[in-house]
Amino acid sequence: MQVLTSTTAVQSRALDLRASERSIGLVPTMGALHEGHLSLVRAARRENDVVLVSLFVNPTQFGPTEDLARYPRDLEGDRQKLEDEGADILWRPPAEEVYPPGYQTYIRVEDLETRLDGATRPGHFRGVATVVSKLFHVCLPHRAYFGQKDAAQVAVIRRLAQDLNFPLRVVVCPIVREPDGLAMSSRNAYLSPADRQAATVLYRSLQAAVSLYHAGSHAAESLRQCLIAAISSEPRAKLDYAAAVDPDTLQPLDQVTRPTLLAVAAWFGGTRLIDNAVVAPRAHSLLP
Repeated sequence: MQVLTSTTAVQSRALDLRASERSIGLVPTMGALHEGHLSLVRAARRENDVVLVSLFVNPTQFGPTEDLARYPRDLEGDRQKLEDEGADILWRPPAEEVYPPGYQTYIRVEDLETRLDGATRPGHFRGVATVVSKLFHVCLPHRAYFGQKDAAQVAVIRRLAQDLNFPLRVVVCPIVREPDGLAMSSRNAYLSPADRQAATVLYRSLQAAVSLYHAGSHAAESLRQCLIAAISSEPRAKLDYAAAVDPDTLQPLDQVTRPTLLAVAAWFGGTRLIDNAVVAPRAHSLLP
């Protein structure tokens, strides 16, 4: 596996690969890799000639009171995992390579950036949209792989790719869960044993809402209240949001007459976790 740090080196390599008609699959990550990330690498490996993984803890998507400094980092462990999965290129730029001195250009997806996670994390999706735009521009992928766990981020990136005419396909892969249902996340490492156990309430809340839907309750507000009640039953959980929205626009819905994203976020101690599921008429719910 080739390890690169400079923007110029990665873009030059990507241009050479495209000139030789080899397809590039990009897996953007912030490191501290777990099975969810590795599932994206495997999907990219199946569908592309070359797998390029970026590892960059993006400072512009963290707020001033958020966890940038303590975000988990394991560079050597991540490198070994990617080697084992057959990744071809690892790009791990220093912050000044992505945001050089005097940097002042940012991308905004104006309506979407204020919804779900964006409502309580101002500026978060501006940072996401900016760094993903740079990754697409520098790495020149044919396909880019993201996880369904970050459903609001997926909506932002899909809109971004469409609006800015990036010549690539955004591939969204299923949520990967622990045996007890907790969605895999690098931030799970922050949880105390008690909070780790309590955090499974997110998955249980989604199961309850999906069951309610299949029992015939198609009013979005009823499903949302089901999510709220389930999470509120866990004393260690502090609800951030519970929503039933259109997966593409993130706009609240009244009735489940088309695919509907059920999304939740809650704090467990000092750690904020998210999860989601999709329900749809005349189709199975997309709940792993």
